[in-house]
Amino acid sequence: MREKQMPEIVVYAVEGRSAEQKKKLMVKITEAVVDTFGVDKDRVVVSVVETKAADKSRGGVLYSER
Repeated sequence: MREKQMPEIVVYAVEGRSAEQKKKLMVKITEAVVDTFGVDKDRVVVSVVETKAADKSRGGVLYSER
């Protein structure tokens, strides 16, 4: 019996990926959740949250300055 829970996955990324790249990522994440959690794929929610390069840093250095 499959669970009725709705897993939700959020991916944070710096903007700049194409729509095709994001779609491919979301499909693969959905497949992984279905295989691992045993839920129906229509129950899986995946969101890609993009941040402008000027609004994100690593090690104190903005991505826009890298």
